[in-house]
Amino acid sequence: MGLRGLDLEGRVAVVVGGTSGIGLALTRGLAEAGADVVPSSRRPEQVEQAAAAVEAAGRRTLRQVSDVKDAASLDRLRDVVLGQFGRVDILVNCAGTTKRGPTLDQDEADWNNIMETNLTGTLRASKSFARPMLAKGYGRIINIASLSSFVALFEVAAYTASKAAVAALTRSLAIEWGPKGVNVNAIAPGVFRTELNQQLLDSTPRGEEFKLRTPLGRFGRVEELQGAAVFLASEAASFVNGEIVAVDGGFLASGVNR
Repeated sequence: MGLRGLDLEGRVAVVVGGTSGIGLALTRGLAEAGADVVPSSRRPEQVEQAAAAVEAAGRRTLRQVSDVKDAASLDRLRDVVLGQFGRVDILVNCAGTTKRGPTLDQDEADWNNIMETNLTGTLRASKSFARPMLAKGYGRIINIASLSSFVALFEVAAYTASKAAVAALTRSLAIEWGPKGVNVNAIAPGVFRTELNQQLLDSTPRGEEFKLRTPLGRFGRVEELQGAAVFLASEAASFVNGEIVAVDGGFLASGVNR
């Protein structure tokens, strides 16, 4: 296949949670690699803006909201995409949430919301879109794991548990669906600056520690996740299944850095 396998021309991708932050960057990256991309989330205005970015890249899209806590909304998204494009080749699961605080003080409703969004939401979307993929015998599912799939992050127990579970779910689906043509992998981002976390990264001891623990000595740019997503979505990754690909500037490799 060679490097030509990285071309996504003619492929149809859906990015759930693909309208802001990392999800929007992956939406743009898949479109720039040649795919028609449908970014979806709960907020119509963000869906509109993300879809406009896909069209600006010269690719086709559509506008459809969805909520990973609502299985029916994911099925509607799938059906609308199939109705317009006739296929779904790539699914990226980007929807996620977190809330920091001491575990003893965490309300159980917050725990349930984080697990419901990060873990069960990933499962819901995967099940919905896997159906047509398995029927066709081809698909690529890319989940978003985390550094906390591997190591603990202080005072985010629910998030850490959910992302460790996303990694386990990725492997489980890979061995179940991979033999049927649907490869399932995940990306584990390191620390990437977004509008939501910029103040934390630049002005707190937590941000300072994140940078210290990253051997490249800086935070990631969300565009630096696009290459991993395009690779995993492509024919170049036809024998990659059940992997968690860290894009973290060396964070997980880090021991003593000085």
